[in-house]
Amino acid sequence: MIQRPNSDEYAEFYAGYVARVPDGDVLQMLQDQRQQLADLLRGVSDEQAQVYPAPGEWNIKEVIGHLNDAERVFSYRALRISRKDATPLSGFEQNEFVRESNFSAVPLSDLLEEFDSLRAANLLLFKHLTPEMLTVRGTASNNTVTPRALVYIIAGHTDGHIESLRTVYLK
Repeated sequence: MIQRPNSDEYAEFYAGYVARVPDGDVLQMLQDQRQQLADLLRGVSDEQAQVYPAPGEWNIKEVIGHLNDAERVFSYRALRISRKDATPLSGFEQNEFVRESNFSAVPLSDLLEEFDSLRAANLLLFKHLTPEMLTVRGTASNNTVTPRALVYIIAGHTDGHIESLRTVYLK
């Protein structure tokens, strides 16, 4: 089981994501999120997924595309840092990523399949990181971070977007 990271293993910006993860098996939470997202969006049409809830907000397809981008970026950081790669890793500007994507033109089913595939691959990666690998310190976005913190950040980040989809987009 991956232990909860200490507060000095991630930037304060991510504290809310880490706090969203309940005590217990974070890998099981990551696994459960695959089905939660699929169940939540079952029956949502591509047309419904392209509706913006308010000016300046993302649509459902963009939210899922953003989850896919974040899954890639955070897991890549976890991989590099767990392998003791000391190269500082850059940040990413989520709004620019979404703006420069083509998520609205991608079928929702493809975006969900992509999420499921990415998450399945990441679960295999995280499952086999040793306790030593999980606590290696690296730098991402000019902040110290460990792979175990990144696992918790991914879980909490996804949880926040699932809640938003439930309460804002699908109410």
